[in-house]
Amino acid sequence: MRNHTAITTFILLGLTDDPQLQILIFIFLLITYMLSVVGNLTIIILTLVDSHLKTAMYFFLQNFAFLEISFTSACIPRFLYSLATGDRTITYNACVCQLFFTDVFGIIEFFLLATMSYDRYVAICKPLHYMTIMNHEVCKRLVLCCWVITLLILIPPLCLALELEFCDSNTLDHFLCDANPILNISCSDTWLLEQLVIVCSVLIFIMTLVCVVLSYMFIIRTILRFPSAQQRIKAFSTCSSHMIVVSITYGSCIFMYTKPSAKDELAVNKGVGILITSVSPMLNPFIYTLRNHQVKQACNDLIKRIIFFSKK
Repeated sequence: MRNHTAITTFILLGLTDDPQLQILIFIFLLITYMLSVVGNLTIIILTLVDSHLKTAMYFFLQNFAFLEISFTSACIPRFLYSLATGDRTITYNACVCQLFFTDVFGIIEFFLLATMSYDRYVAICKPLHYMTIMNHEVCKRLVLCCWVITLLILIPPLCLALELEFCDSNTLDHFLCDANPILNISCSDTWLLEQLVIVCSVLIFIMTLVCVVLSYMFIIRTILRFPSAQQRIKAFSTCSSHMIVVSITYGSCIFMYTKPSAKDELAVNKGVGILITSVSPMLNPFIYTLRNHQVKQACNDLIKRIIFFSKK
């Protein structure tokens, strides 16, 4: 904690003060968190051990699964601890770390989704050159670019946030350390930081959304030119899982920033926060496995191997 600040800890109010409701929330979040970790970890293992899942598409999926585990782990375990013990305090340093990691992993996911849409564009529109364009070295560079761009965008507002002073209130009306609640209780002039956060958010959202929309415009145009209905259905099926995940991710953000009134702002932010940090990471592995024949086959093969070795 810096010397010029008077507050060394924050208090996270959470979602509710009702003890019975807190028990239900704890059980719900514990189940979704465990499913998220197990599901995404399964995808990572499958893409590492199965020789059929060595293409660019599954390399990106592997990285996306890692980000999902990291993102939900930065938010949910601390909230589960708070629900279980009743301890709502969090130190300044822990709060800054949580804010940093949730923002980093969350922003990288947007850029990775845009990269995955480009991968689908190359696979559908340039199938003969797919292995050449999306080789392993290119894929690694694209993932590295996602990390570098995220850090370059995030570091300036984070540096300004570290200079904030907190004089009176230390109560954050949220279940995690989010930018808006922190700015609301600061006694510093936050105008510049607020504008920077808005500019960065819009920049990230627009950049990635344009990439996704353009990719799928070309994809749909190419698919509609296929001569047979079977070819069109097969082509759409390769993109369906990614389209569902993109819809959930961008839909959650759009819903968060189109609130009906200022009065409902905090309630909506908390609700969407739960959706983004627990439900979405849990659903994504099921979306990719249930709608992908290769992943299901790889999962069945892995289960057979485990059963075979256990019998020996």
